[in-house]
Amino acid sequence: MIKLTVNGAERSFDGDPDMPLLWYLRDELGFTGVKFGCGQALCGACTIHLGGTATRSCTTPVSAAEGQEVLTIEGLSPDGNHPVQVAWRDLNVAQCGYCQCGQIMQAASLLKDTPKPSDQDIDEAMSGNICRCGTYPRIRAAIHQAAGQPASTTEGGKL
Repeated sequence: MIKLTVNGAERSFDGDPDMPLLWYLRDELGFTGVKFGCGQALCGACTIHLGGTATRSCTTPVSAAEGQEVLTIEGLSPDGNHPVQVAWRDLNVAQCGYCQCGQIMQAASLLKDTPKPSDQDIDEAMSGNICRCGTYPRIRAAIHQAAGQPASTTEGGKL
């Protein structure tokens, strides 16, 4: 029996310990903000926080969450008003929206560790999160806004 905490609630899992955490969160607990993208930890759509660290849930077995805190987009802010979520709405970051939960979770992790990130910090932290719609300039601007910084005036960072 694997015991973990998901979005503040204690949970028990008695299935296959090698099952990807993504499927446990989505299919068994109903946290559908955790998206399946590539299944290889390359796109970032499945990003959650595990023990306070941004983690790709598609390749992380449930057993790796034993005794740890798992945070999904649904648990980031009960009312959807985490500073990153507010900035995402203010700047209309999402287009199709598929990658946005993973993007937001990665950005929240970045800001926890680096409260006033540079463009380079943002580009490095977010480089593993793919947005097929190409909203990278808005993503960067939203992260700066969430950090209480003016949007960067430099061009050329690739995110």
